[in-house]
Amino acid sequence: MSMKSFPKPSDLQVPPGAEGWEELYPYYLVFQDALKAEEDEKFWFCDSQHWPTVFKPFETIGGEFAVKCLGQYNARHLMIPNANGIDFRIHLGYLYMSPLPVPSEQIAARVPDFEARIGHYFANWEELLKAWHVKVKGTISEMETLSFEALPEQVPMADILSGKAKDGSEVLLENYDRLIQLCYQNWQYHFEFLNLGYIAYLDFFNFCKEVFPNIPDQSIATMVQGVDMELFKPDDELKELAALAVELDLSGAFSNTDDPAATLAAIADSPAGERWLARWEEAKDPWFNFTIGNGFYGHDKYWIEHQEIPLGFIADYIHRLQGGANILRPTDKLIAEKDRIVEEYRDLLDPEIREVFDAKRTLAATAYPYVENHNFYIEHWTMGVFWRKVRELSRMLHAQGLWNEPEDMLYLGRNEVRDVLFDLVTSWGIGAGDPIGNVVWPQEIERRRGIVDALKTARPAPALNTPPSAITEPFTRMLWGITTEQVQQWLGGDEDSESGVLKGMAASPGLVEGVARVVMHADDLSDVQAGEILVAPITAPSWGPIFGKIKATVTDIGGMMSHAAIVCREYGLPAVTGTGSASTTIRTGQMLRVDGTKGTVEILEEAPVVTGPGAHSHAHV
Repeated sequence: MSMKSFPKPSDLQVPPGAEGWEELYPYYLVFQDALKAEEDEKFWFCDSQHWPTVFKPFETIGGEFAVKCLGQYNARHLMIPNANGIDFRIHLGYLYMSPLPVPSEQIAARVPDFEARIGHYFANWEELLKAWHVKVKGTISEMETLSFEALPEQVPMADILSGKAKDGSEVLLENYDRLIQLCYQNWQYHFEFLNLGYIAYLDFFNFCKEVFPNIPDQSIATMVQGVDMELFKPDDELKELAALAVELDLSGAFSNTDDPAATLAAIADSPAGERWLARWEEAKDPWFNFTIGNGFYGHDKYWIEHQEIPLGFIADYIHRLQGGANILRPTDKLIAEKDRIVEEYRDLLDPEIREVFDAKRTLAATAYPYVENHNFYIEHWTMGVFWRKVRELSRMLHAQGLWNEPEDMLYLGRNEVRDVLFDLVTSWGIGAGDPIGNVVWPQEIERRRGIVDALKTARPAPALNTPPSAITEPFTRMLWGITTEQVQQWLGGDEDSESGVLKGMAASPGLVEGVARVVMHADDLSDVQAGEILVAPITAPSWGPIFGKIKATVTDIGGMMSHAAIVCREYGLPAVTGTGSASTTIRTGQMLRVDGTKGTVEILEEAPVVTGPGAHSHAHV
């Protein structure tokens, strides 16, 4: 009996207007005709959890650095016995991944190295993690010092007198190279502890499954959850600022947060405004280096640059506080539930096994918070500074006439930008006038813009080629929710959606009913109303401020360790992740029953016709 398959890459139609899309990306990121037989043998899944929209050429840097550096820690640093890294390609603008197993005959030889290396980290966890913070923050600080200024009309006289013998253009080239290198550096640091966090959790997870064969996955996750993680710090800062605004009677100043300057000026004019603004400035550095996206795209909006975003969240918290709502996460309840479940299972064990249980759970609980905490330092803070510097350079080159719009540099690959810079410094250095790129790039960028826009009109295939009979790779299951059962559901077509029931991963327990709010883009978060059920392709950690007002979350992709699952557990909300198609099947206004314990989403009734702001379109964004 032949297995059902997803389409091969070559089977997918190119959207009209996107012909030649392969030329936008480096050769090593696209499927090759010469490797077709080999690449068609592999099962590839679309990572729309991290890369939900089409890449502009420059934006592939995040995907390349992240997946390469993840792999190096599996295959070269930690020598994980059964898992190398993840192979990856861009197809029709989206990122596809294929986990690389270790050949069975090589597994045993890697075990001693693996045990020695993870043993070093786990034995020195706190000291090494402290050093990690120094390394990462030092990289960010250096990145902040880089600048991209237009070249002067002539070399300063001081450089003549000092014998410097350089024209200054080398600084522009060096700063660009250094910006790329620093970004790469922090992505290497990113994975130093991440896979260890997963390994510690997996070790505890597998132990629990062995000694408690019927234990739910959610109970294991609850036993190690951290309620005071740094990833929640930006949201906690907003809550404190909202409470302080109520205390100081400043709520009237938040009537129009779409105008940050006017809002902050109104606060400054208030008798107690100085105290609030001092607290605001304290919170900004570093906690407003936070994006409502995920940090992988040049268009992601960061709080520190778009202050209407945190001010809007604060205004909503003020409104909820004045209505008598409790805006704090139920941390006491979460800790009590964790303690209850731990004791319940400990009591079932003999003393010797209980000692092993305690050791493995303690290690997992120590390492687990990094799985989320690193996200602030890399995806948010590092990438926020990186994209600011990229925009600074793009604007400078735009002023030289190299492209039509200030941020058009995103339509060039990073190595093409290096060529543009040498073109610029050459034409400047020899006194030739405009760089050659002025007659090349404006037209070429418009062509590429058309291709990118055309690629956006089509949804990505969830996967490519024939899936394996069983998906066992642990990170694929835990982070992305790519399980054997989920893949079979995708292959089953619309059977479940036609019956009104979607199945996914039981990511956070509880049963609720409520009205659906489909959010396809972070810019639509302001449409979410209290008591609704959030339905999205995927959520981002920075959506924290809306988790206090919704009833549950449903996503298209994601496993037990996805951000949506972790955040929902911390807020005590039911969540079903990895449904595959919830955001395109469900419509805003439909009544849903979400069972986060069983992993099902039932559509109870049709949605009323919605028009105007907040109306859900099935168009891909």
